[in-house]
Amino acid sequence: MTHTLRILHLSDTHLYGDGRLHYGVVDTLAGLDRVLARAAEVAEVDLVVASGDLSEDGTAASYRKLQRTLEPWAAERGAPVVYAMGNHDLADGFEEVLGARETVTTVRGFRVLTIDTAVPQAGYGRVDESQLEWLGDVLATPSEHGTVVVMHHPPVPPTTVLFEPLRLVDPDALLEVCSAGDVRLILAGHFHHGLATEAGAAGIPVVVAPAVANTTDVLWPVPRERAVRGSGFAWVQLLDDGPVRAHFLTAPAPDDGQTVYDLDAAAIRRIADDAGWRE
Repeated sequence: MTHTLRILHLSDTHLYGDGRLHYGVVDTLAGLDRVLARAAEVAEVDLVVASGDLSEDGTAASYRKLQRTLEPWAAERGAPVVYAMGNHDLADGFEEVLGARETVTTVRGFRVLTIDTAVPQAGYGRVDESQLEWLGDVLATPSEHGTVVVMHHPPVPPTTVLFEPLRLVDPDALLEVCSAGDVRLILAGHFHHGLATEAGAAGIPVVVAPAVANTTDVLWPVPRERAVRGSGFAWVQLLDDGPVRAHFLTAPAPDDGQTVYDLDAAAIRRIADDAGWRE
């Protein structure tokens, strides 16, 4: 008998506790509502994943907004929700409302782990030695149908210039631990565009969800970086005896495609200096 884990994968909701607009122009809560309305057309959902940058201001109020919006939707479908920390999230508010930052959940025989890749006051991500040890200890016992790892910073190279200094530092150490265990899939966010690829020598599938807040224009010419209005999500199916299937879907609005920001090289350097990784 084939077992399948059907996942609604959301990321980068960037909610404000006081309802402010993201970049002064985007109502991210309305974007989340549109995403869930569109995702309601998916026939079956076993798990809802929210892979970081859930809040823009890190307040408990912002996480309560997310919880009040997302969890009733999931509960109607009998699906648990797992949350991961992103670089915009703050530990105190996250833990107060959503609970532990690193968790182990079992759904339909699949084990789901969340890993906190956030570095305080930084935009890049990192997994330290104690986290790798914890991950290795958990993976030492195989799960029935394999493990899904949820994290914010993808363990693969970014597509656009803004995210190069904001990448996950030293992903190889993480991927080595995952490859030694039964990790079947890594779910991430951060890039604000959909991406399906593989990572590490073992070729672990990686699915990066589109953002709820806005969409990175991956075709915008270097050295600039552009994001436009538009909200999306991933619908992922993981079979216990087959490949991963990922679909990237949008939740359209009349103003989709309008520019949210357009950064030149100097602006990107400032972000890198303030929040990026430096050797």
